[in-house]
Amino acid sequence: MVERVKVAVVGVGNNTSALVQGLALYRQSGSLVGIRRPMIDGLGVGDIDVVAAFATSEEKIGRDLTEAIFLAPNNFPRLNCDLPGAGVPVTKGLVDATEVARVVAALAGAEVLLYSAPSGRPTTAQAYAEAARTAGVAFINTTSDPVARDPQLLDSFEAANLPLLGDDLASQFGTSVLHDALLRLLADRGLTLVSSYQVNLGGTEDFRNLVENPNTKKQSKLNALSAADTVEVAPLGYLPHLASQKVAHLNLEAQGWGETAVSLDVKLKVHDPSGAAGVNIDLIRIAASALRNGRGGHSAEAASLLKSPPGTAI
Repeated sequence: MVERVKVAVVGVGNNTSALVQGLALYRQSGSLVGIRRPMIDGLGVGDIDVVAAFATSEEKIGRDLTEAIFLAPNNFPRLNCDLPGAGVPVTKGLVDATEVARVVAALAGAEVLLYSAPSGRPTTAQAYAEAARTAGVAFINTTSDPVARDPQLLDSFEAANLPLLGDDLASQFGTSVLHDALLRLLADRGLTLVSSYQVNLGGTEDFRNLVENPNTKKQSKLNALSAADTVEVAPLGYLPHLASQKVAHLNLEAQGWGETAVSLDVKLKVHDPSGAAGVNIDLIRIAASALRNGRGGHSAEAASLLKSPPGTAI
């Protein structure tokens, strides 16, 4: 029997809620609905155990993980599964880089550290990466803050034979994935793109944070698009009543044969945390497989799951 992957998570928000609940649902049901890759190097979707969790919310610290994921401002819905107590109390996360040693100690027994805190805190993201490297743990950065794109940090993980995957998730079926597919389709069919834009609205705490601290998010979105120089990405909009759902509007203006006009408008509505969990489940198994096989640094297998892998702009 394959040894389950032991994962620590940073951030006990909606994305972690979707991941933890989904692990329970798939383990109990055996369903393959919404699963991109049932097996990765012998690891199934149910072969993941969360063994540690870090958060900065005083309301969540000390609570069992399976209780903390339902506390406000989290608003991802309850999935149809039994969720027994995890026996994993939420630990106080990093306030600054001086507490790295405490996190290193808390990572004992973990193989992978999934950084799923809000974007816009690059110093904190890199401090957690340093903690993972010191603890001998693979690191996954799901945020737009540059971690895997930092050449020195990436080199240090490669030298230690530790995986470092990032940056910024390309959601399982999100705006960037859909937009890029449409842009490529136009090019493949010989149409000339004139202009394009995307608008993203959401009601999660992550959206609220990104509205207030956009930082590298816009650039990361552009990194994921094949015709970024012709695309406008509007500032994110935070609408609390959308809860965990994201609504995206895409427009493409192009010209076909004889310079005749072609116009396409698309509306996409998804649960944003589900899109993150559907990608994180693959990144975790890719990182664990690389760690167990002594492959450090970034994995080419992970690049298509990310908006801003190493080599893209910061």
